[in-house]
Amino acid sequence: MTDEAALDMPRRSGLIPAATILLLRESPGLEVLMIERHADIGFAGGALVFPGGKIEAGDAAPGWGAHCDGLDAVAPAERAPRIAAIREAFEETGILIARDDRGRMIDDAATAALSPLRPAIEKNDALFLDMIADHGLRLACDALRLFARWQPPRAVTHKRYHTWFFAAAAPADQTAREDGNEATEALWTTPSAAMAACAGGARKMIFPTARNVELLALSDTVDAVFANAAARPIEPVEPKVEERGGQAVLTIPDHLGYPVTSEPLEHAFRS
Repeated sequence: MTDEAALDMPRRSGLIPAATILLLRESPGLEVLMIERHADIGFAGGALVFPGGKIEAGDAAPGWGAHCDGLDAVAPAERAPRIAAIREAFEETGILIARDDRGRMIDDAATAALSPLRPAIEKNDALFLDMIADHGLRLACDALRLFARWQPPRAVTHKRYHTWFFAAAAPADQTAREDGNEATEALWTTPSAAMAACAGGARKMIFPTARNVELLALSDTVDAVFANAAARPIEPVEPKVEERGGQAVLTIPDHLGYPVTSEPLEHAFRS
């Protein structure tokens, strides 16, 4: 199966392929990089999310095989999502998970020099491959770990995204620079601080983000996050609405390792 054919599989089910990334560091406790989406964006406007977005056709371009590390080691269906997650992180935060021609993760000076290209890449995703090739870089796809997969309830009639969640250690020598467009703020936060900010009304998260932040909070190091992801089943999570005690509740399966598996529907898309 080609990467393009693998990308078309969710589309045939009426789902839009998407990818997001949990960029992690220890400072000294575990922190994750999150962005606040612009309030005027249609999907999750004003919410605290992980960098990410729709998987584009350019993310499945055949030319990527010569400019990626570790791409051949994963299934075809997972290749374009990994490239998209790295691209979206670069577009929205300026962080680029890539190595130079000596195999070293690139530093802040390199990403700062590439940062002016971000607006053009956001408008034309095919330019991302051109940038990587022109600068002799290789995407470090092998640095990503599959963390989760989510898709919305079948009752949702507007845009339905099938989203691949990846986790990766953020390059130590790179600085986050929000794009000011889709991402109005980029912030490093502990999972507990993010949850507390939402509980207090200072921030908001949609249901899938909140559940994955809670899952992240089970670990206290980057390695522990990777170990947790490797130990639990990862399959598409599709929330369902159930009636419990006269109240509509949004639920997810209990066997996937999430510490919280239900939330009142009235809260699920605003907290």
